Amino acid sequence: MEYRPELIGGHLGLDLVNTVAWRLDPARTVDRFAELPKVQLWLLAAGVSPDEAVTTQLRDDLVAARDVAYDVLAPLAVGGQPTRAAIDALHELVTGVVRSASVELDPFGWRADDPAGAVRLAVWRLFEDEDLGRLRQCGDGGCGWLFLDRSKNGSRRWCSSADCGNRARARRHYERARGGRTA
Repeated sequence: MEYRPELIGGHLGLDLVNTVAWRLDPARTVDRFAELPKVQLWLLAAGVSPDEAVTTQLRDDLVAARDVAYDVLAPLAVGGQPTRAAIDALHELVTGVVRSASVELDPFGWRADDPAGAVRLAVWRLFEDEDLGRLRQCGDGGCGWLFLDRSKNGSRRWCSSADCGNRARARRHYERARGGRTA
């Protein structure tokens, strides 16, 4: 089946983190960046068009940014605190990207000349601009995807209602039906 990037985190930084599928289920974990063409597809879907073919170095830079972001965001999503080492790694990521970025006047803002820099800037903006009190982890025990819950009452449970949410509803239905037969 052809890879189609799913950008459902509510922010480019979260969509980067979510390039690891089934992160919490080691038997099913899939790194979508394992193959360079999939990195290219993700960059295009995310609106970060590389000027040339994706290299191993670009992929490695994206994976490093992804891992740093995940190490800080995952504990926050479940009401915990990231480790000091994770915070220090995030600090390095942010200071490195700010040091290498330029400030443009029209429109005003930080810009990076390379796709990895643009994605690292997005990670920085996630921490700077978003209400991380709305950060959630998918309610499916194996999924592990992160998202911003922008629902009015803050009740979103699934990365995707059509995927993890539907699977949970089907599982509950099966358990109810099975329980009815054995009672």
